[in-house]
Amino acid sequence: MENTTFAQTFARMKQEMARVVVGQDALLEGVLVATLAKGHVLVEGAPGLGKTLVARSFAIVSGCSFKRIQFTPDLMPSDITGSSVYSREQGTFTFVPGPIFAQLLLADEINRAPAKTQSALLEGMQDHQVTGDGTSRALPAPFVVVATQNPVESQGTYPLPEAQLDRFLFKLTVGDPTPEVERTIVRHHADGFDPTDLRALQAVTSPNEIAAMQLFAQGIRIDDAVVAYIVELVRRTRDDKSIELGASPRASIALLKAAQVIAASEGRTFVTPDDVKPMVAAVLRHRVMLHPDAQLQGVTADDRIAEIVRGVPVPRLAA
Repeated sequence: MENTTFAQTFARMKQEMARVVVGQDALLEGVLVATLAKGHVLVEGAPGLGKTLVARSFAIVSGCSFKRIQFTPDLMPSDITGSSVYSREQGTFTFVPGPIFAQLLLADEINRAPAKTQSALLEGMQDHQVTGDGTSRALPAPFVVVATQNPVESQGTYPLPEAQLDRFLFKLTVGDPTPEVERTIVRHHADGFDPTDLRALQAVTSPNEIAAMQLFAQGIRIDDAVVAYIVELVRRTRDDKSIELGASPRASIALLKAAQVIAASEGRTFVTPDDVKPMVAAVLRHRVMLHPDAQLQGVTADDRIAEIVRGVPVPRLAA
């Protein structure tokens, strides 16, 4: 694969999804970047902002098999991973795969289920396999989880465990649309747009091509100075007085992978600091825990991350 092919395919996928997802360019790009970096995405926002529509449209555009799980307080882990069912005719137990056996899994409102059920995704997200009845079963490739959640202060929600949060490459936040964007959305519906019927969308790529793009992004060159820049950004979260728990080296790796995809999407074969900076908040905001005093003062994780980015010197690369 050539760098121009990667950039063209990336742009076509984003453009096709934008036909039905209006005014969410950052969210569309975030889902694409995370997928091509072999990561998972957590999307947070109030109901009705298009989080589910993004996942469904991405499944069609990418050509990936798609399953959706609606998380509820009574959802069991086996409802996600599958279970063994006894067959009287054969006299044996047969494993019936759960919805996790899909290339793109939408975990809708993941924080409406208790931690035990949320953690049923953990092995699949990290190791791309599911273990049950003493047998490990590989998940299809590529395997991407797009999880949506309402803000944790909403009624009837459970915060995700820190271990599971760390498995998400990105946490993307969705805000209310601008008046212009909202008028466009309403106009589309007035003209007959049905968000449950996405047959107008076309597959731009295939699972095999997604895998090839993932492999290509891993080969994007990154200078030692940019690696040092990434590490310093993450290390400063551990020294910040407003942050009780900083990000681990997994965050540095996530930032590296995301920057490689950004560089490839722009047709370059090397990473620059400008590829890193736009991804810092998405990679770090769910991996840091603020001190209670900072929270009482109204400080947010994004505030501290922005301050850290401003405080780390940007390296100059040799021409």
